[in-house]
Amino acid sequence: VLTASVAGVPRIIASAPPVDGAPHPAIVTAMKLGGAHDIYVMGGIQAVGAMALGTESIDPVHMLVGPGNAFVAEAKRQLYGRVGIDLFAGPTETMVIADETVDAELCATDLLGQAEHGYNSPACLVTNSRKLATETMDEVDRLLRILPTSETASASWQDYGDVILCDSHDEMLAVANDLAYEHVQVMTDRDDWFLENMHSYGALFLGPRTNVANGDKVIGTNHTLPTKRAGRYTGGLWVGKFLKTHSYQKVTSDEAAAMIGEYGSRLCMLEGFVGHAEQCNIRVRRHGGRNVPYGAAAG
Repeated sequence: VLTASVAGVPRIIASAPPVDGAPHPAIVTAMKLGGAHDIYVMGGIQAVGAMALGTESIDPVHMLVGPGNAFVAEAKRQLYGRVGIDLFAGPTETMVIADETVDAELCATDLLGQAEHGYNSPACLVTNSRKLATETMDEVDRLLRILPTSETASASWQDYGDVILCDSHDEMLAVANDLAYEHVQVMTDRDDWFLENMHSYGALFLGPRTNVANGDKVIGTNHTLPTKRAGRYTGGLWVGKFLKTHSYQKVTSDEAAAMIGEYGSRLCMLEGFVGHAEQCNIRVRRHGGRNVPYGAAAG
């Protein structure tokens, strides 16, 4: 909501699912403060469909943005084209890049903090320290015994958890850029070096004082970010997503119209587009005074 508001979108509608018949007041407050003009009590694919297609009381929108579960993601995928969307998002992902300068408790806490999102949320430690790798796996096991959401986090860690041991910081960088995770937390003795050299990720969180949860909730621009290696070719939702770029051309002299027309005519005929070429030729005739036969290349 806030991102669209900063971009100057003239009509912003938002939705929140009901809890005991009404949306959570904190969600409504955040939406209102963020700049939503209308807020509807609905969620899931019902909200996606209502916004994209319209109802008797809701005018359809031009773009749908925001995270959701697998059903919401599929609904947005099917509606893409009828409306614009932010991106195709999968389960949340987190990668921790760490060396011997940090401890296992910090790494394990940050891995499980995102693994509790869902049973299929990948969590990955990339390190050049065998000692840290071993201790982090032991610490994950300890924390899972006391974490209230351990049922989900445990399933995620068991099926989608990874610990990748590298020989050097250079190899850690190469692995991270190749996997292109959504959230990448860097806790090393050269955090700024990773910032300068990483190019495929959703969002970076640099240093042990920073973490993904704070980025999602407090200090980040938003947490609608690319997953499933999409960080190789796109970034996350930002103000520019709500801005359109347009171009226009205007030829202001007879001489320019004739000269451009000659170039255009020849290029069109090379492609075999006579109709295209005639758009150019008629202007060469009228503004350049040249007798170009119909269907021939000018010049």
